[in-house]
Amino acid sequence: MLKLSLNSLLLIAILIVGCSSQSRLHYQGGITHIVRTGETLSSIAAFYHKDFRDLARWNNLGDGALIYPGQLIYLVEIRSGTVARSVPKLSEISRAPDDPAPHLSWPTTGHVIKEFNGTRGTGTGMLIKGKGGQPIRAAASGHVVYSGDGLVGYGKLIIVKHNDTFLSAYGHNASLLVEEGQNIAKGQQIATMGEVSPNEHRLHFEIRRNGEPVNPRQFLSNK
Repeated sequence: MLKLSLNSLLLIAILIVGCSSQSRLHYQGGITHIVRTGETLSSIAAFYHKDFRDLARWNNLGDGALIYPGQLIYLVEIRSGTVARSVPKLSEISRAPDDPAPHLSWPTTGHVIKEFNGTRGTGTGMLIKGKGGQPIRAAASGHVVYSGDGLVGYGKLIIVKHNDTFLSAYGHNASLLVEEGQNIAKGQQIATMGEVSPNEHRLHFEIRRNGEPVNPRQFLSNK
């Protein structure tokens, strides 16, 4: 399977909500593309003769790491409070507030060996050390938008979309127990913890709000 790099913004077809809290707009009309399995932001941009960096910016994709099949990608620019001249035939422009944050439970047991710090790589989430094969559970109910190993640095990865604002990601798994398109319940086992180096087993747990990684602790219940 082709491995893709976060730093080069070559995107695999997985999830993130495409609008930020500052400029989330719902509208009808204009030019859009629905992501299909196997597409990347770069391949979509090349097909429409666009710059992939513009698509990432216009769709507020955060660090550009995650898009998913079925996601709507705007091929033209939408500006907060205004419509760019390049957008044809727009109508019914309205702001959409953030969806409420889900109440998260801890995805597994163990010791947090690295906290969220916002930097690329492991800093976009927290690392929880545990034992090989121990259960990884959904932190909240939602819809599985990705289950696979196509993103460099995450190993076997599951991404769950909780609503149009929030999603959670679970990396470095030994086995994946759910499939894309599956609805899951809070606390349901979705994977088993994997080994990232000899005798070291851990989970990379990440929360994203409008495409941006945020500190999971602000949504997790106290241990």
